[in-house]
Amino acid sequence: MERWQPRRGRGRGRGSYSSSSHTQSNNFRPSNTSNHPTTRKPTPNHISSKINNKQDDNDPEALPNLTGSCPYMCPIEERIQRERLRDLAIFERLNGNPSQSSSTLAVKKFCRTISTKDVRNVDLRPVFVLEDTLNHLLNIFGSKSQPFEVIHDFIFDRTRSIRQDLSMQGIVTGDQAIGIYERIVKFHIISQHKLQRNDVNSNSNVSPMHHLNMEQLTKTLSSLYHLYDKTQKPNPGFYSFYVLLHLGSDHQPTGESLSLWFRKLPFSVMKSKEMMFARRLLRYSRFGNYKQFLETIDSEASGLQFYVLEPYVCDVRAFGLSCLNHGGYKLNPYPLVDISKHLFMEESDVESFCKDCGLDTYTSEDGTRFMPAKQTSFCSPKGPRKYYPMVSERLKTLYDEAPEII
Repeated sequence: MERWQPRRGRGRGRGSYSSSSHTQSNNFRPSNTSNHPTTRKPTPNHISSKINNKQDDNDPEALPNLTGSCPYMCPIEERIQRERLRDLAIFERLNGNPSQSSSTLAVKKFCRTISTKDVRNVDLRPVFVLEDTLNHLLNIFGSKSQPFEVIHDFIFDRTRSIRQDLSMQGIVTGDQAIGIYERIVKFHIISQHKLQRNDVNSNSNVSPMHHLNMEQLTKTLSSLYHLYDKTQKPNPGFYSFYVLLHLGSDHQPTGESLSLWFRKLPFSVMKSKEMMFARRLLRYSRFGNYKQFLETIDSEASGLQFYVLEPYVCDVRAFGLSCLNHGGYKLNPYPLVDISKHLFMEESDVESFCKDCGLDTYTSEDGTRFMPAKQTSFCSPKGPRKYYPMVSERLKTLYDEAPEII
């Protein structure tokens, strides 16, 4: 894991975030890759055309004029074929039979390669059926009958199919479509939180699944912004997620710098409470103000915003611990209880976190634990990150279990 540190910009509004290595020193600059030509300057609400995978969101202009007419969650022909091939997920099996399902259990799978010549109205589901399908999937999301990785993998694929049906019908307006995309975004954000917990609390390797989930979250957000642009009904909270996803040192560039993206947002979104919160965190991260960064999360973050920020908190804490270590005096060691207040951690977690960062601690004769300053052994935590919850009365209800109702 790379070390978190501020990025010194050249004047107001021109700084950009960077990790200590130079592999991503220009995360907020426009990309000049072949996938993002510089001859076109897209609006923020059209970034879906840049980062959406064509397998997920087909270009409506390249498709015939289609209107879904399938009344079921899964087209009958697909269900019959998958029953014959025994290609039924555990949640689709009738009485546990891997070769038998029903119209109330089977859900259309995502098709990676699809020919426009073969697309028929009867293969696509109208919006109201897609909404009912999503309700069914999110009911499964709250289930405890299977390991979360199994539940996530099933819903992950079927929500991609929902987005594909919307795109192939060219549905870019309507409150129902917006509601579907917003709920899928929430699913990916809560899944990120749960997958991270499972990654550090078990021996299973869910990192690839976590990466794919983040990739689809970004694509779903960009499609949602396109709908906001068409309907002129933006939700500032969902715009803030895009900014918060850029805070981490391992975020994926999306072809346009945040400074340009900000300029093209509606004024009402830029001045909203949610966006002001995200912009403050961005500013604190650039200036390395780790204490104000954590205090702002503690006092203002919503549940979903906290889940987006949660993986990044470890980086900020490591940077804060580095500042305390290098800025202190050898003769004045830091009490761990004071460090815990700076980093919003339990004192016992601070001792473990110091070990993760290669720093030693000791216990005095009266039982007080200290961290000596000026240690040269500091290093950023490597490997799976241990989960250390924030000590926050306001956020403590979010630790044990993410909300299941989306």
